[in-house]
Amino acid sequence: MIQTSENAPRHYTHPLVFLLLVIPFGAVSGFLGVTVVYLLGRSGVDPVTIAVLTGLSFLPHTFKFLYAPLVDLTLKRKQWYVMACIGSALGIALLGMVPATEAGLPWLRILVVVGNVASAFLSMAVESLMAYNTAPGELGRTAGWFQAGNLGGSGLGGGLALVIAENTTLAWLPGVVLAVVCLLAGLAIFYTTEPEPHLPQLADEAQGAGVVAKTHPVGRAIRRVFLDLWQVASSRMGYLGLLICFLPIGSGAAGSLFPLFATEWGASAGDVAATSGALSGLLAALGCMVGGYFCDRMDRKLAYAVFGLIMSACAVLMAWAPHTLTMYYVFVLAYGFISGLCFASFTAVTLEAIGKGAAATKYSIFASLSNTPIAYMGILNSHFYEKAGSNAGLYSDAAMGVAGVMVFLFVTVASRGMHQRYLERR
Repeated sequence: MIQTSENAPRHYTHPLVFLLLVIPFGAVSGFLGVTVVYLLGRSGVDPVTIAVLTGLSFLPHTFKFLYAPLVDLTLKRKQWYVMACIGSALGIALLGMVPATEAGLPWLRILVVVGNVASAFLSMAVESLMAYNTAPGELGRTAGWFQAGNLGGSGLGGGLALVIAENTTLAWLPGVVLAVVCLLAGLAIFYTTEPEPHLPQLADEAQGAGVVAKTHPVGRAIRRVFLDLWQVASSRMGYLGLLICFLPIGSGAAGSLFPLFATEWGASAGDVAATSGALSGLLAALGCMVGGYFCDRMDRKLAYAVFGLIMSACAVLMAWAPHTLTMYYVFVLAYGFISGLCFASFTAVTLEAIGKGAAATKYSIFASLSNTPIAYMGILNSHFYEKAGSNAGLYSDAAMGVAGVMVFLFVTVASRGMHQRYLERR
C-alpha cells in the first residue's frame, strides 16, 4: 500500500523553479505572436491571413480542458513535462525553419497547432506540479513567479528571437536559439517533487473502505476526476473562483486598443513597439511579483477585486489626461504593470480554489473560462472606440471593470451568509 504523506512534513518547491518551467510556454506564444507575425508582415502576407494563423494558436488552449485529464490520469507529471518541453522546443525550431512567406503558410499552420498542443500539455504539467508543491501560505508568491515566467518566456520569444532575426542572414537561427533556451529552462524539472498518482490512491481508498472494485482502475480514476470537479464547483471558494472567470475584472482588454490610439497621442511605430512590447512586458512581470506578494498578505479574492479597481482607475485617468506622447508612455506602462497584478491574483485565487486532486484538469477549466471576459470586453471596448473615440473605449473598460467588482463583492457577501447557515444546519 502506498503511504500518503498528506499530514507529514514536506519540502515545497521554490517558486523560481516554476518561473523557469513555464518559460517554454511563453516562448511559443511570443515567437509566433511577435517574431513570426513580424516576418510574415514584412514579406507582404495580408493581415487577415496572419490573424487566422495566430487564431489557430489559441485553439489548443481554448479546449485543453478536454484533454487535461490525460495529465491527471496517465503518466507522471514530470514525464508529461519532459515530453511537452521537447515538443515545444522542437515546434519552435521547426517553425523558425519554415520560410515566413505566403508559400510557407501551409506548414506554418500545422506547426503552430502542433507546437501549441505541446505547450498546452507543458502548462498543465507545471500547473499540476505547482498545485501540489506550493505551501498554502505561499500561493500568491508562487502565482506571481509563475506568471512572471510566462511573460518572460513571451518576451524571449518575441524580443530575443526578433533581434536575432533582424541581425542574421540565417533564417533558422532565431528558432534554434530559442529552442535551446527552452530546453535549458526545462532542466528545472529536476528541482521539484512528483506528486503521488491518482490510480494507486483510488485503489487504496476502495480497499480501505471494504469496497470490491468492479470497474477498471481507469474508470474509477475518471469518476474521481469528475467528483473532484464537482467538489470544487459546489464549494464556496470554488464557485466564487468560477464566477471570477466570467466577470470583466482585470481582463486587460484595453491593452489591445493602445496601438490604435498611437496617432492620436503622437506615438510612432517605435513608441508602440517599446510600450506595448518589451517595456510593458518587463513591468507586467514586476507586477506579477508584487501582486503575488500582496496575495499572501490579504484575502486573495479581495486582492483580485482591488487590483481590478486599480485597473479601472488607470483607464479613467488615461482618458482624463492630456493626449500627449508622455502620457501615452505613462499610462500604457502603468496599465501593463497593473495587468501583472491581476494575472498574479487570478492565478492565486485559482490555485486556492482547485486544491490538489485532478489539478491539471481543474486549472485548465479555470484558465479556459478566463478567456471569456477578454473576448467580450475586447469586442465591447472596440465598439465604443469605433463609435465615439479613444476615451469612450477607455470608459467602457473602466465601467465594466467596476461593475464586475460590484457583482463579485455582492455575491461574496451574500454567499457568506448562505454558507454559514448551511454549516449550522449540518
